[in-house]
Amino acid sequence: MKIAVFGLGYVGCVTAACLARDGHHIVGVDVNAEKLRSIQRGESPIIEPGLPKMIQKGVASGRLQVTADAAYAVGHADLVIICVGTPSGQDGNLELNYVERVCQDIGQALRKKDEYSVVVVRSTILPGVASERLIPLLEIESGNKAGRDFGFCVNPEFLREGSAIADFDNPPFTVVGQLDNQSGDQVAQLYANIDAPIYRVSLGAAGMIKYASNAFHALKVVFANEIGNLCQVHGVDSHQVMDVFVKDTRQNISPYYLKPGFAFGGSCLGKDLRALLFTARQRSVRLPVLESILPSNQLHIEKALNLILEDGRRSVGLIGLSFKSNTDDLRESPAVELAERLIGKGFELHIYDQEVSLSHLHGSNRGYIDQVIPHISSLIRSTLEETIQLSQSVVVTKPLSNEELATLTSLLRPDQTLIDLVRLNGQSMPNFEGKYHGLCW
Repeated sequence: MKIAVFGLGYVGCVTAACLARDGHHIVGVDVNAEKLRSIQRGESPIIEPGLPKMIQKGVASGRLQVTADAAYAVGHADLVIICVGTPSGQDGNLELNYVERVCQDIGQALRKKDEYSVVVVRSTILPGVASERLIPLLEIESGNKAGRDFGFCVNPEFLREGSAIADFDNPPFTVVGQLDNQSGDQVAQLYANIDAPIYRVSLGAAGMIKYASNAFHALKVVFANEIGNLCQVHGVDSHQVMDVFVKDTRQNISPYYLKPGFAFGGSCLGKDLRALLFTARQRSVRLPVLESILPSNQLHIEKALNLILEDGRRSVGLIGLSFKSNTDDLRESPAVELAERLIGKGFELHIYDQEVSLSHLHGSNRGYIDQVIPHISSLIRSTLEETIQLSQSVVVTKPLSNEELATLTSLLRPDQTLIDLVRLNGQSMPNFEGKYHGLCW
């Protein structure tokens, strides 16, 4: 393909050189004259292993050219890739001046062009920036309509400095946020020869995947350092601890626990976090990330409570009481706390959980629920059908079996509200005629 790459900094240079190597014809665009002269000489303007030779070959073959003329580059391009910086402002927000200026230039060039092109944002942008600022700007400047006269995609990069070419060639995945299928098809062709899955998602999801990835990387570094600080004061080898920790790819380093949903609970996580924080305080060790976990979890319960309060219906069916599926353990269950808060606010509560039988609760489990909700037996309903019939709103706190889900969807009435804290069946409820509220989706 014929491709224009706007911005020849770190991401732009690597992207342009790799695509030229793969046989595409690249015109790089930048306002920095020294960068342009450097590349024209076959030299790399940045330090990156393997990049100087790749640029040299690209320029020598004629597949990599550079210019300061935006109109020329766009006029000859099937794809227009934006790689300019989006640095932090003083308030932490993105500085979009560079990317918006480039969109103005591209839009003005598109106005003079009859052929269909796809504009691809590879710069890091927050959700909403593409649809609320960049696409409207392109439409105003070009006089054209996105999705009809030109395409638009968000294609975030996941390149690490020092291994950028290897990362380009061997990514864990490629993300294409597409305005429409035609736009996405053309961008996906760029990566057809790369042995990695391509995920085609919404524009906002593409931007958020990049931010989620970087935030998680930062969190992992800080988490390991906080565990290391605590290990040090106890005379424990922190590297030995974490070397074993990462061997668990079933839970520790895995997709487990990484689905947005309701708060965590149970007899272990909260208790063990409190113990860690207590021993840290005894030894004057600050653990800001670990200290924030329980308050953050509590905020999630508050959010669920607010959804119910805002709905305003006073008769509530609570589907699920134990802290997770396939157990009757009620200790520190967020559903129990939610029930307690609703009772305290005068709600009429009907509770159903097929895994919780009061007659079979013993020991600390029975003691916990008797202390938190002493009159729990008067709130328990024997069937899901009864619970739904008695309720104006239905709150689901943990995943349901296929049979329960079928019963729920068949019995819900149009006058009821469904408040889903677990994303039932992996998706929102498209066939439910009443009001639907998801917790964080």
